[in-house]
Amino acid sequence: MELAILPNISAPALEKTFIKPATVETAASISLDSVPPKEFFYLGKKTLKIDRMITLFEGGYAAETVDNAISILTRIIAKGGNLPGVFIADGSNNLAAINKLANFVSGHEALVNVPLVLESSDIEAEQMAQYKNCKFIDDIISIDDVAEKFTQRVVFLRKIKNKKHHATFQKSIQTKTPKKVDYNYVLKRSLDISVAATSLILLSPIFLLISIAIKLESRGPVFYISKRAGRGYRIFNFYKFRTMEMNADKKVNELKNLNQYSVSDTGGPVFFKISNDPRISKFGSFLRNSSLDELPQLINVLIGDMSLVGNRPLPLYEAATLTTDEWAPRFLAPAGMTGLWQIKKRGHGDMSAEERISLDICYADKHNFMYDLWIMANTPTAVFQKSNV
Repeated sequence: MELAILPNISAPALEKTFIKPATVETAASISLDSVPPKEFFYLGKKTLKIDRMITLFEGGYAAETVDNAISILTRIIAKGGNLPGVFIADGSNNLAAINKLANFVSGHEALVNVPLVLESSDIEAEQMAQYKNCKFIDDIISIDDVAEKFTQRVVFLRKIKNKKHHATFQKSIQTKTPKKVDYNYVLKRSLDISVAATSLILLSPIFLLISIAIKLESRGPVFYISKRAGRGYRIFNFYKFRTMEMNADKKVNELKNLNQYSVSDTGGPVFFKISNDPRISKFGSFLRNSSLDELPQLINVLIGDMSLVGNRPLPLYEAATLTTDEWAPRFLAPAGMTGLWQIKKRGHGDMSAEERISLDICYADKHNFMYDLWIMANTPTAVFQKSNV
């Protein structure tokens, strides 16, 4: 791929602009829709990462320091030049630097909808939890692991941040909600708060015992925290007890041939689940089969990210494949700890991705307080199961 340095931007070392001369796009014409981004902006010092991103994008920018990045962006905006479609911060940057870049981006209308992604391939496991709690980071991705699917992830993040897309989606939700007081919502939220708060208090000794057991079995954090998409594609930090070995996320590509869900080459929904997953620890297997690993999600319920009953919040790489009109309605329902899929088909290895989504859409169409009570009443029989999940 031919690269050229724009003549109006001069900077030392890696503070360079990489772009194919024939693909210049002005700030006024860039559109944050379903089109994959053409340019990236990399904050870091690793030339190998830049080389990797050049193979995924048509061009881009790179800066070693956040001050130089802001200087370059200021000149791009002033001159009406190419706007990046995604910001990629290397894991070697400290949080203060990434936060400074995020504050600059959020303060400029031309950049406010551009996602900020943390490149995670060089981040130590102990640091990961700290980064995952940062709300100004839209996603944490290892480019080496997701490869060509990286741009698909970026498109999904851009859709979420795009104000027009968000407003359209919110309007579709409002048409399903009466303007008068929604008693179903009031009852549902009241039940969520009371049950979650009471359970967290009563189950605190169980939390302590599980935490000790996890620490005794393997090194690493007690909780597994990941970005998930809930109702309306809203992204939040999702909590579970850690049941896998460290860096299990980085082994997805190695194990994709074991995925129990068939993946079509022509696109469509993509889920990833392995029966008898080799990454799961012995104690983790017990936690999963007893569903005790789900208990920390009571925190998500209490703060309003999730409900006791709803559709499962999805990892972003799965949610990114469900933005079409056919599949998006499953995101009209709240994210939940248990739901129709859990009591109908959980643990059934022969279930297709389409069947699972159909159940989610069915719940989204029918959900109300009494229906939730019925699902909760049928959940205990699905908790302890013979198949490994």
